[in-house]
Amino acid sequence: MKTHQLLLTLFSTLMTLPVHARRVSTFPMCLWYSEPARAFEEALPIGNGKLGALIYGNANRDTVYLNDLSLWTGAPVDSAEGGDAYKWIPVIRKALFREDYKAADSLQLHVQGHNSSYYQPLGLLQIEDRDKSPLSGYKRTLSLDSAIATVRYTRQGIHYTREYFASHPDKTIAIRLTASKDGSINCNLSLTSLIPHNARASEKQITMTGHVIGDVSKSIHFCTLLSVRNHGGTVVASDSTLRLQSVDTAEIYIVNETSYNGFDKDPVKEGAPYLETSEDEAWHLVNFTYQELRQRHLQDYMPLFRRVRFQLGKPEFDQTRSTRQQLMDYSDRQEQNPYLVSLYFQFGRYLLISSSRTPGLPPNLQGLWAPEKYSPWRGNYTININLEENYWPAEVTNLPELIMPLTGLLQAMSVTGSYTAKHYYGIDEGWCAGHNVDAWAMTNPVGEKRESPKWSNWNMGGAWLVETLWDHYDYTRDSNFLRHTAYPLMKGAAEFMHKWLIPNPKKPEELITAPSTSPEAEYITDKGYQGCTLYGGTTDMVIIRELFENTIRAARILHTDETFAAELESDLKRLAPFKIGKRGNLQEWYEDWADQDWHHRHQSHLLSLYPFFQITLSKTPQLAAAAAKTLEIKGDQTTGWSAGWRISLWARLHRPDKAYLMLRKLLTYVPPSNYNDPKHRPAGGTYPNLFDAHPPFQIDGNFSGTTGICEMLMNCDGETMELLPALPETWTSGEISGLKARGNYTVDLKWNHHRLVKAAITANTPGTLTVRYGNKHQTLNFKAAQTINVK
Repeated sequence: MKTHQLLLTLFSTLMTLPVHARRVSTFPMCLWYSEPARAFEEALPIGNGKLGALIYGNANRDTVYLNDLSLWTGAPVDSAEGGDAYKWIPVIRKALFREDYKAADSLQLHVQGHNSSYYQPLGLLQIEDRDKSPLSGYKRTLSLDSAIATVRYTRQGIHYTREYFASHPDKTIAIRLTASKDGSINCNLSLTSLIPHNARASEKQITMTGHVIGDVSKSIHFCTLLSVRNHGGTVVASDSTLRLQSVDTAEIYIVNETSYNGFDKDPVKEGAPYLETSEDEAWHLVNFTYQELRQRHLQDYMPLFRRVRFQLGKPEFDQTRSTRQQLMDYSDRQEQNPYLVSLYFQFGRYLLISSSRTPGLPPNLQGLWAPEKYSPWRGNYTININLEENYWPAEVTNLPELIMPLTGLLQAMSVTGSYTAKHYYGIDEGWCAGHNVDAWAMTNPVGEKRESPKWSNWNMGGAWLVETLWDHYDYTRDSNFLRHTAYPLMKGAAEFMHKWLIPNPKKPEELITAPSTSPEAEYITDKGYQGCTLYGGTTDMVIIRELFENTIRAARILHTDETFAAELESDLKRLAPFKIGKRGNLQEWYEDWADQDWHHRHQSHLLSLYPFFQITLSKTPQLAAAAAKTLEIKGDQTTGWSAGWRISLWARLHRPDKAYLMLRKLLTYVPPSNYNDPKHRPAGGTYPNLFDAHPPFQIDGNFSGTTGICEMLMNCDGETMELLPALPETWTSGEISGLKARGNYTVDLKWNHHRLVKAAITANTPGTLTVRYGNKHQTLNFKAAQTINVK
C-alpha cells in the first residue's frame, strides 16, 4: 500500500474516535534501550491477547520467546474430586470453637485437593545473522502508541531494521527485516521449544508441532507455523532451519494454535482442530501485504490505547537516557521524571490490551509472557488478590471490553465450583472457588493434603472475583450484561456464601465463617500459638458483605429474586462487624491477636477501603483511621503488587504523600535476576523493561500501579466523585482525559499550580452525581450524553 494511502486510512480512523481520544501527545510513549536484552526482565513484550513474544533484539543472534495463552499442562476437572471431604468441616468447627487452633490447622489438610496446572512456554525463534562484524548505532524500542517494537543498528555502513508486532485481527506475530542496501540480509531462522516438540523446514516455512509436559495421549498439543516472504535473494530449507541469502527485505509470520478446546474438553479426544486452524490462519495472511497487515493491527490497537491521555507537567521524550537509565536515576537520584510516570501508567494499559483478549483465558500471574519451562507459582491464576488486581485498570482506564476473558473463566468456574461446593463443603447450592485457578477452571482448595492452610484452604476466591463483573455493570450501566452474565454468577456465589455462614456458637445473633483464613497470613494467639485457621476472619466478612450488597442491588435493578434478596439482607445485618485492635489497627482476626508478621505484604482485610467502599473518610472516619494505622504498622517496604495496591489505599485516605511514596517505591529499579549487581534489591520494584518485580515478575503490580495513579486523581462510587483527592506536591500541573467512573461517566481533568482548572464530566447515561473537590461540593443532574464543566 502506498504511503499516502496508509496515512489517509490512519487519519480517517482517528476521526472516528471521541474528541478526547484524538488528543495525541506531542511526545512519544516509547521504551528504548541502547543494547539488546540479556535477561527476560529486559526483553520487550508484544502480544495480541493470545499469542505473545518477548523481543531480546541481539543483532547477531536475535532471540524471540513465544507464548500462547492456551498452552497448559493438566486436564479437565474431575467432577467427583473431593468425594466426601466435606465431612471434615464439622470436625474442624468443633476444634475451632473449643479454641484448639493447632488441631484445626492440622485437620484442614483433609480438605485439600490438587494443585493447579502449569502455564508453559511455546517456543523460541532464533534469527542468526551470519555477518558478525562490529556494529554501531544500536537502538531497541517499543512504541506504546503503536504496539510495535523495533531494533535498529548499522553494520559495515548498512542500516538494518527489524520491526515486530502482534496482530489481534490477523492472529499473527509479524517481523520485518530490512536493510538500506539490497541483498544485505543473510541470516538463519530456526524454531525450537523447551517442551516436547518436532520442527522441520520446508519451502519458506518451518512447522513445529509438540505438546506440553505430560502424557502425550492426554496433553494439549500445538502447531506453530513460521512462513517467510522474501524480496530478492533466496530462502533455502535445511532440516529445521531456513537460510536467507542475499535478501533485500524479508517478512516473517508466525501463527500458532493448540488443541485446547475449553475447560471441560479433553484436549486430545475432544481437542480443537489445531493443525487445520493454524494452516487456515497461515493461508489467510497470504491475502495481505505486510503494510496492510500492519495497518489492520494499528486500526485495531490504536483506538483502544488512545482512549486515555495522561500528561504531567511538560514532559519531554528523553533521547539521551535509555528507559533503564531513567528508571535507575528516578530511584537512586530521587529525580522528578513526569515522562517516566506517564510512560509507566500507559505501559499498564498496553499490557492489558496485549494480554486480555482470549475468551475464557485472562492474563495470568505473568500476563502472557513466560520464558521458563516451569513458571514461578506455576504461572497460574491466583485469586486471593492477583487476578482481581489484573483487572483493576480495565474499567477506570476505559478498556471495559477487555474483561471478556475473565467473564468466560468465571462462567467455567461456576460449573466446577458447584462440584467443589458439594464435595469439599457439603453445600448443594451455588458455587465457590479457592486460591488458584488454571485453564481448566479448577476451583478446589489446593495443597494436596500436605501444604499450609494459610494459602491452601480458602474458599472466598469466587465471591471476590465475581465482583469484577459487578464493577463492569457499575461503570457501564449495561443492564443486559447484568441480567444475562453478571447477576447469575453473582447469585450463585451468594447462594454458596448464604449457606456457608453459620451462627457464632458463642454469640448466636452473629453470623461468621468457619473455618476461615486470611490469605497467606498467620496470627499469634494470646496463648502464643502461631497459626492460620480461625473463625470469622475479617477478610471473609468484607468479601461476603460486598457480594451480598451488590447482589441485592442487582436483584432490585432487575426486579427479580425478591425473597432471596431479603434473605441476604437479613444475613447482612448479622455479619460479624469490623473491630479496632489495641494498637488502633483494623483487626484482621476475629480476636485481637498479634500478626505473625506485622509487615506482611497482604492487607486483605483492607479490601474494605480499596477496591470496595465499605470504609471511607466521610462515612466511617474511625474505621478509616484504623485502616491508616494498619498501613502505618505495615510500613513502606513490600513487594511490587502490594506496593501498587497501597497507592490506592493511601489515595482513598487522602494521603498524597504516602500514595506518592508508594508509587516511587513501585518504580524502584530492580536489576534482572541473572545480574551480579551489588545494588540488587530483593524487595519489590520495577525491572528495566518496566515489568513489575514482585520479585520475580508478576504482572499485577503493573496493573495496580496504573490504577493507583487513577485513584490519586479521581475516585467515584457512582454517587459521589472526588477530584484530585491525593494529588502529590510534586505534580504541580497535569491533565488526564478519557477516564471512566462508576455511574457510566467519562472524566477529563486538568490542573495547574495544584489547583483544578478544568473538570469536564460526561454522563453516558442519565444520573445524579455529587462532585467533591477539596472543601467544595456540588450536585449535578445529568441527561444522557451531557457534559458539565465543574468549576
